[in-house]
Amino acid sequence: MHYVDGFITPVPKANKEAYIAMAKIAAEVFKDHGALSCVECWGDDVPEGKITSFSMAVKREDDENVAFSWITWPSKAVREKGMPLAMEDPRFKAMGPDAMPFDGMRMIFGGFETILES
Repeated sequence: MHYVDGFITPVPKANKEAYIAMAKIAAEVFKDHGALSCVECWGDDVPEGKITSFSMAVKREDDENVAFSWITWPSKAVREKGMPLAMEDPRFKAMGPDAMPFDGMRMIFGGFETILES
């Protein structure tokens, strides 16, 4: 089954277009290094929780929205080979450290083994 990298990111609402532009480049890079697909979602119906929520998890501020994203890989082995290559890709390097239109310190991410795909 596939391997998935998942992300939840707080993004300033004013940076939505910059986020989309960055995500398009990132998707090309990841796919060129073995990813099957990249999906980016912009929060539309994200309720505030009392104990936990997407917003609370990333410490979303009033002027921010939550982006929910994932990268699908054919396997963990392909991801373990492709992810470091993607991070060193010249297209990422060309964007520079200021290209991220969000606070990366509040991004939540992790790798997941698929256990059901229907």
